[in-house]
Amino acid sequence: MLSRVANSIFWMNRYLERAENIARLIETQLHMILDLPSLREDPNAWKPLVDITGDDEYFSEKFGSPTRENVMFFHTFDNAYPHSIKSCLTAARESARSIREVIPSEIWKMINKLYLEVAGMGTSFKAFKDPHKFYSDIKMTSHLIMGIAYTTMSRGEGWHFAQLGRFLERADKTSRILDVKYFIILPRIDYVGSSMDSVQWSALLKSTSSFEMYRKRFNLISPENIVDFLVFDREFPRSILYCVNHAEQALSRIMGTPMGTFNNEMERQFGKLSGKLNYSSVSEVMSMGLHQFLDGVQSDLNELGEAVHENFFAIKQMTDNNRYGVQYQNQYQ
Repeated sequence: MLSRVANSIFWMNRYLERAENIARLIETQLHMILDLPSLREDPNAWKPLVDITGDDEYFSEKFGSPTRENVMFFHTFDNAYPHSIKSCLTAARESARSIREVIPSEIWKMINKLYLEVAGMGTSFKAFKDPHKFYSDIKMTSHLIMGIAYTTMSRGEGWHFAQLGRFLERADKTSRILDVKYFIILPRIDYVGSSMDSVQWSALLKSTSSFEMYRKRFNLISPENIVDFLVFDREFPRSILYCVNHAEQALSRIMGTPMGTFNNEMERQFGKLSGKLNYSSVSEVMSMGLHQFLDGVQSDLNELGEAVHENFFAIKQMTDNNRYGVQYQNQYQ
């Protein structure tokens, strides 16, 4: 497969996953404020959605206070912010357009449709008028695109690059949501076991679409069980462990290297992170500090993303070991 095509498939899926995660976060915040009316008067109720990005300095300079309208516009329509939903869908659409001859036509049509629904005239008015429907539609269309890909794409290199991009992005977003939200809603003594405590922990699960599956496994809400589920569950498709394991499997199929072995530094890095997650326990993580553990996971995921870029997409001299030919850097990375 041409490096140009692999690059576009990889980033198309990362950007679609990123846009969907942002929509889910905003929708969850809207529901939580409905469940906790006291938050409606809290001037910092929407600040956690800025903290998650790590771009609070940019937000403060451009928007000022973290009001509902400012945060929603920042995350959804800000053209200058590369991680807004609109920016992500613009990049995903451009990637899909460049490989229309490779991907099923239904995928291109749905990506283009989703882009127009967010970037078209009057969409910001629709978003503020009926935000629940607006963000739910983004989520559902993203799920539809994934469903179309699952049922129409051949399981060749293109499919594996798509899976690699999607699962790396999903693992990163789950780790960031859990890291920030955990410290924001650590139970205070005055409301441990209260309705506020339960609603806020439930909101964390809903922001990763894991509430129902969590309740089937653990039933009762507890911080340690939530960490166990979102980090170490082997069957839930949004847990960090599940995502890393499946990203490693996709890489193994691309490279033709048996699982559990490596032939280069990139594969060794994947195996190292997979081993850390597969052979750690929630009790060890909680004792060493959840933030420290997740910060390390995020650093590892960033390094893996760089390694994928360097090995498959970066401009470098063709060698006998470079089976993907002359490579180039994606302008949207």
